[in-house]
Amino acid sequence: MNNQPRREPANTMMIGRDGRPGGGPGRGGPMAGRMAVQKPKNTKKTIIRLVKYIGKSRATLISLLVIMAVITLLELFGPMMQSNAIDTFEYSPETGVTVHFYDYEADVLDDDGNVIGTETRHGLIYFLIIMAIIFLTSGILTLFQGRIAAKLSQSTVYTMRRDLFKKISKLPIKYTDTHRHGDIMSRMTNDVENVSNAISQSISSLFSSVLTLVGTFFMMLYYSWLLTLIACVTIPLTILISTTLAKFMRRHYKKRQQLLGQLNGQVEEMVTGYKTVVAYGKEQAAIDSFEKTSDEFRDVSIKARVWGSIMGPLMNILGNMQYLLIAAFGGYLLLNPMKGMRPITVGNIQAMLQYSKKFTRPINEIANQYATILTALAGAERIFEIMDGEDEIDKGKHAIDIQSIRGDINFKKIDFSYVEGEQVLRGLDLEVKAGQKVAIVGATGSGKTTIVNLLTRFYEIDGGKITIDSVDIRDISKDDLRRSIAIVLQDTVLFCDSIRTNIKYGRLDATDDEMRHAAATAHADTFIDRLPDGYDTQLAESGSNLSQGQRQLLSIARAVLADPKILILDEATSSVDTRTEMHIQQAMVALMKNRTSLIIAHRLSTIRDADKIVVIKDGVVAEAGDHDTLLSLGGEYSKLYSSQFAGIAT
Repeated sequence: MNNQPRREPANTMMIGRDGRPGGGPGRGGPMAGRMAVQKPKNTKKTIIRLVKYIGKSRATLISLLVIMAVITLLELFGPMMQSNAIDTFEYSPETGVTVHFYDYEADVLDDDGNVIGTETRHGLIYFLIIMAIIFLTSGILTLFQGRIAAKLSQSTVYTMRRDLFKKISKLPIKYTDTHRHGDIMSRMTNDVENVSNAISQSISSLFSSVLTLVGTFFMMLYYSWLLTLIACVTIPLTILISTTLAKFMRRHYKKRQQLLGQLNGQVEEMVTGYKTVVAYGKEQAAIDSFEKTSDEFRDVSIKARVWGSIMGPLMNILGNMQYLLIAAFGGYLLLNPMKGMRPITVGNIQAMLQYSKKFTRPINEIANQYATILTALAGAERIFEIMDGEDEIDKGKHAIDIQSIRGDINFKKIDFSYVEGEQVLRGLDLEVKAGQKVAIVGATGSGKTTIVNLLTRFYEIDGGKITIDSVDIRDISKDDLRRSIAIVLQDTVLFCDSIRTNIKYGRLDATDDEMRHAAATAHADTFIDRLPDGYDTQLAESGSNLSQGQRQLLSIARAVLADPKILILDEATSSVDTRTEMHIQQAMVALMKNRTSLIIAHRLSTIRDADKIVVIKDGVVAEAGDHDTLLSLGGEYSKLYSSQFAGIAT
């Protein structure tokens, strides 16, 4: 089910079987998809890195914060205006209720309630106009705030997604071989989207909450320090509840994101390997495997949402308790003024009730946003895990001229294993002279393709040395090394683009004439010319609208166009018919002329004219020589040859 595309060198598509014994740590191997459930390793570090990404849109961030500050200040003045408007109403047993619509004269009282003078005060109309201006301005600014918040979030995740994609393109082959592709894609899509949601929703909310808390606290002190003290009684309980719930929430949201990545991996495997699943009648097994993970994801999601939803109601209960305390004590102080304290009015009590709501609202908003923030932090941490991976980029110590490479290749006492303790190559020695056509044969899992993986530095050797023209390949930059090599493998990968683009992937600066010549050399021009749009024909995903043989021809044309100094063919003609294979073999003779060629073959009929045939067995060179010499020895090659052409068992 792990038929996933692999990466290629810069000049052609490299992809195929890796020759690992016993199912090494490749797609779906023992290391793939392991998901350790744990808390964020370093939440503080993740937040700091996320803030740095947000800070790259500094102007947008500052604009958002300024607007949020203005909105918060306007909201703080709203209850004050309401308080003043209410206090323009006067009640007396003799005259009843008097409403002062316009400016009026009012008594000025001292702290003991004695009249010490008069002053002119604004009437109800004045405060209603101010309130209307405040509400209208706040509404307009809120519209701008939403737009700017969206711009900030998208600018941030654009940069993050771009950096993540760049990082993925530089990861070692070993990383993509040992991690599920679906999980990697989940980090690029779901995790980045969660970060986007948190930025657009939470930054404004958190900043506004802090300003509101501070501003509300001072406004409450202005009206009554005693009622403010009473309002703060519930704060310790709020902190205790929120920190306790956070421990449970963090654990479940982390696991939820990990399981989501695993689900995506299973879906991706099902889609790419669907034919294999159907061919072996494993639909139900695939469904059962998916349902098992899906059930676990559902259970964890329910737990995460339950813990996340508990915090909001608890905060509301505490807020209502605070509201009740202020109403009760405020009413008491209104009816029983305390000596030495500023008298409490009905408007003051209303303002304190409004501010108490505003005082608890930020805590509730933070509580409600906590789940979103946790999900974003879990996603950001998974994104940064990839970004912190080791780059494959290697500048090299030895500058080489690609055009002057001769192609002498020497493997000296090579040791290598994909999994520690399970050696694939054991002290392998192999010499390939410039211009030679060397065929590498052997049983499945003997290490044939591993030799190619090491030559192209998709993997690094454990011991020994590989040289090209007497230069250790570890001293050559990987970019130069791979641009000097073209690889054509049995499993081809084509892009969702035109045939023209897919062939030119071998050399992007090639002319159309050079492209057509390469297609003709590979005998791909015949079927291309029959297509309605010719070279502009758009290919479906992985070229699924072409036959396997046609896809193989395009891959060969791409290698021809690359014009490499070293050519590697891994069962390059295995997917074409016998007649086409004959044409390709003729083209390959011209292509391999004056080039060092390594041919990994299972069909021994295709390598009879090789300059040297190397038989790999148990990770070492068992035999080497030309076709006739090896047959006369009656050894491993003779057994392989006989098993194909004489039906003799090996």
